Amino acid sequence: MSSTLNEQELVQYIAAETGAEPESIRVVLKHEKTFINTAEANEQGEVEIDSDDLVDYVLSRKDVKLDEMTVEAVLDAEMDYLMDIGIAVDED
Repeated sequence: MSSTLNEQELVQYIAAETGAEPESIRVVLKHEKTFINTAEANEQGEVEIDSDDLVDYVLSRKDVKLDEMTVEAVLDAEMDYLMDIGIAVDED
C-alpha cells in the first residue's frame, strides 16, 4: 500500500467512478483544498469538516459547473481512493 498521493491517478480514479470530466474534478479538488486549509482547528488541534458545508462551499464557487450529486460523488470517490492507499481513515 502506497502512502503517496499521485494526483493524476486520483483524478483518473474519480473520473472512472463518477463519470465526471477530469478538469471538473480538478476544480472541485482545488476548492476542497481551499476550504480545508481555511478551516479552524478545535482545542485538540484537529480540523473537523462537515461534508454538507464542504459541498455547499464547492457549489458556491463560480467555476464549478457540476450539480450537487456529482460534487458529492467526486468527494466520496476521493475519500475512497485515499482510504484505499492508506492516506485517510474513515472515522464515522
